[in-house]
Amino acid sequence: MAENHALDVVDQDDLDTLEALEALGEEQGYFESLGPRHAAVFAEDGPVLIVTFESLAAIRARPGHRPLGLDIAEAKGWSCLCLIAVREGWYRDPAVYGFFDRQADDAFFEDFDRVVFWGAGRGGYAAGAFSVTAPGATVVMAAPQATLDPRVAGWDERFRGERRQAFTDRYGFAPEMVEGAGPVFVLYDPREREDAMHAALFARNFTTLLPCRGIGPDPAAALAEMEVLGPVLVAAGEGRLTPALFWRLYRARRRYMPYLRRLGQRLETDRRMRLVGLLYRAAFRTTGSRRFRRWSQQIAEDLADRGQPLPDVPDSVTASDAAADAAEDAGTARQAG
Repeated sequence: MAENHALDVVDQDDLDTLEALEALGEEQGYFESLGPRHAAVFAEDGPVLIVTFESLAAIRARPGHRPLGLDIAEAKGWSCLCLIAVREGWYRDPAVYGFFDRQADDAFFEDFDRVVFWGAGRGGYAAGAFSVTAPGATVVMAAPQATLDPRVAGWDERFRGERRQAFTDRYGFAPEMVEGAGPVFVLYDPREREDAMHAALFARNFTTLLPCRGIGPDPAAALAEMEVLGPVLVAAGEGRLTPALFWRLYRARRRYMPYLRRLGQRLETDRRMRLVGLLYRAAFRTTGSRRFRRWSQQIAEDLADRGQPLPDVPDSVTASDAAADAAEDAGTARQAG
């Protein structure tokens, strides 16, 4: 890696992944190291550009050790620019600032018909912060931090050691940086306190907050496992992402076992055992999980012993969704109360 000797890479597998990305960049666009902690890979193809912020660890965890953005771009015939964090971080690095300065000065983003910025968590913060260099871009962020400046987000105790990074200089406060963007979407679980508070800092008249109740602290991973994340980003790149479309796609949670289990646990805490039994029976019918079948049978037997048998529900997806609707409504009412 002639140019990338400065990258802070000590693991051979990391080095192999970066070398493969460098080769791809040299073939399809470019690969550039940005100081010791970051790199950029650009693959040029179609008139739509997806800009992603991904950690090297996340890339290595994906099939083929390839960035999510690159896979989406190749499948759609789009271009891709991926900013890689060699170590987890918020891209608070002068070399990264300089890289985006150059893109803005060269009017790089103006060469594309549509631009989408995507990131999750730390990458979500960066997607918002650097979207200012591409006015009109669509921005999609999952559980992003708005800032770690303790004067603004001192309530977030998760990253105390990272507050030494400067969040008050250039590209600092992500909610201000998205003000020149096009549509902005923020996905988060409102039951995750810190994520909900960061999301609230992004609230603007051009921002759509998408509270995915019960999805957990890593919405991007959950959406990917539900096979929803790709369609969401494709819809953004095609200019047709709307809240209505997102909620239609998000119905896949009714077949996602971690979500169903979290919902059931919340209802169990509230002692809503009839709803838990209906939910787990519906979950078994839609997922085929023997664990849900065992739990639903146990709850049904306990309720029958108390003279509260579960109603007989037709074996259909509609009935399963109806049970999940009732369970979700109960959980929402509890939180509102």
